Amino acid sequence: MADKKRFLLRLDPELYDALERWAADELRSVNGQIKFLMVEALKRAGRLSRGKSQTASQEKPPEA
Repeated sequence: MADKKRFLLRLDPELYDALERWAADELRSVNGQIKFLMVEALKRAGRLSRGKSQTASQEKPPEA
């Protein structure tokens, strides 16, 4: 597995709560949801090639 960068992200509680609910609806962690949203936004903006990060958009949460 490739190394991953770590960084601190500060969010106000209201934003975090909304992300947490959205992530739960899609059976993702908050971290996974943020990564998914960022990859999709970068692709739409043309700043990430569509084939470059297929894993992020194809990630499926583990089945319970």
